[in-house]
Amino acid sequence: MTNLEVSPREQICPPADIGEGLGAGPCLQLWPAREVPLGGVRAMNVQRTLPQRGLPTVGAWCFLDSFGPDRVAMSVLPHPHTGLQTVTWPLIGTIRHRDSVGSDVIVRPGELNIMTAGHGISHSEFAVLPQPSPATVQEEMPDGGPELPLQRGLQFWVALPDSERDRVPAFEQHRELPTIEGKGYVATVMVGTFAGSTSPATMYSPIIGADVTAQGPVRLPLNPEFEHAVLVLDGSVVLEDQHVTPGPLCYLGTRRDFLDLDAAAGTRFILLGGEPFQEELLMWWNFVGRTHEDVALAREDWEAQAGLGENSVEAGRFGVVRGHGPEAGAEAGRIPAPPLPGVRLRPRTRS
Repeated sequence: MTNLEVSPREQICPPADIGEGLGAGPCLQLWPAREVPLGGVRAMNVQRTLPQRGLPTVGAWCFLDSFGPDRVAMSVLPHPHTGLQTVTWPLIGTIRHRDSVGSDVIVRPGELNIMTAGHGISHSEFAVLPQPSPATVQEEMPDGGPELPLQRGLQFWVALPDSERDRVPAFEQHRELPTIEGKGYVATVMVGTFAGSTSPATMYSPIIGADVTAQGPVRLPLNPEFEHAVLVLDGSVVLEDQHVTPGPLCYLGTRRDFLDLDAAAGTRFILLGGEPFQEELLMWWNFVGRTHEDVALAREDWEAQAGLGENSVEAGRFGVVRGHGPEAGAEAGRIPAPPLPGVRLRPRTRS
């Protein structure tokens, strides 16, 4: 998924300070989601909980969008990324992913896509639409168009550490992930290690991401060296006398060996965590770098590929995503980069 904001703000994420403020120990802070209209061909609104002005990262997690449930046909043309890993976790509906390293896969609920951008990659994402019979089409929609399927999911970005951010791009899909059953909960380990089970996904920082369903009193084991956060998807939880419902990101701080909560029936939430990220990040549009020059060069390299033939594009920094040439109809084209602001991108502080 891309950040389709027309005028994206720069986000310079200072390194986590484990000595004071965030990361200094256990806490409970609710950071509200903001609705972001992505517009464009996708015409989809998302709820964004990372980055925040005062909470740019949780471990290496630096971006979190929640979308749906909506009957919107996701149609995201080829666009670039640098310096990050995208983590795609569909909840309802299926998505076709194509990228410049040659991947062309369908991802379904319970399956995980990990794309490592490294020095530069491009990809596209489209909802997989049903192919109904003519009779079914006439019954569902008077104008002859099929009803769009429900789409719901989560898109995360994970910042690559400086030692890995210029690595060769790569993609992997995992259809079988470890599941942990504890008292009152079941957790799918998307990335990292949780409760002694480790996801097969390749990550480059100490990290955890788990999808948890729970009911009643629950105690989750945590790594005290990590900072953690919880995003409630369905239902609600009570944490330290705080009633948490879907919407805000609940930041939990560090130095917790476990997390006690009481979950309502039908509750589902995401547990995120990782070692506090000790590097400054500059995030703008779909690029994660360290300096203004990093971002400006990435934008220049992406725009330089516009209008070139596929053979020339393939040799460029961001490669080519097959299947989006002039003959592709509604799937033809690419997403141009928005203009850089007229001032040098500047840091924002972590509070």
